[in-house]
Amino acid sequence: MIIARDEVDRIGDAIRSVAFAEECLVLDSGSTDGTPELAESLGARVIRTGWPGHVAQKNRAFSMASHDWLLSIDADERVSPELARSIQQALKTPAAQGYRVSRRNLWLGHALTGGHWYPDARIRLARRDACRWVGQNPHDHLQVSGPVAPLSGDLIHLPYRDLAEHLSTIDRYTATAARELRAAGRRARWTDLWLRPGWRFFSGFVLSGGFRDGVPGLLLAGMGSLYCALKWARVAGIVPIPQEQE
Repeated sequence: MIIARDEVDRIGDAIRSVAFAEECLVLDSGSTDGTPELAESLGARVIRTGWPGHVAQKNRAFSMASHDWLLSIDADERVSPELARSIQQALKTPAAQGYRVSRRNLWLGHALTGGHWYPDARIRLARRDACRWVGQNPHDHLQVSGPVAPLSGDLIHLPYRDLAEHLSTIDRYTATAARELRAAGRRARWTDLWLRPGWRFFSGFVLSGGFRDGVPGLLLAGMGSLYCALKWARVAGIVPIPQEQE
């Protein structure tokens, strides 16, 4: 299962990486670059929908899937051959209700080894009757009722085409996160504004080993701090929250 919008340059590799699946379902939320047409040409079942938010869209996709076991990836992710074999082996005689994968992030060509970026474990495979997507947009996660087991092999993640896209994503995601927090009645405290960004940098670069990635690790720790600072500045009303786009 893949949710997508304007991913024509990336979704092809994502679909090809799950060629072992009995069905590849793509929910497209308004692409104008040919994404749904490419997905269909590669054998995916494409459903065109609106955009209700990350959590709701992924639950919608799960409700439209045809099989009992569901694997969720994003258009910028690829299932490695080792992970594909591990998934197929696990489904022969399932020993859990869900399975956790290690996600290997590649940032601008650099394979990351620390700083919250690896192993970046995520539950991505689960029985449809034992799971649902939860969380606060834009940060969703799959919740499973029952035992969860690990899989071998990495899910490869190429999150940003370039530095400009990374900054654009920070802008968009902090707006979504701040909007959700304010709607829930959350307000920014001085600790959110002054302590959280510094702690985010320290925990990412030092405690989680981002320093092992050298200059990329330093830059990513700074990006994490920027994300945190901008999110809480928007919650506080110091930085305006742009109007939500469908």
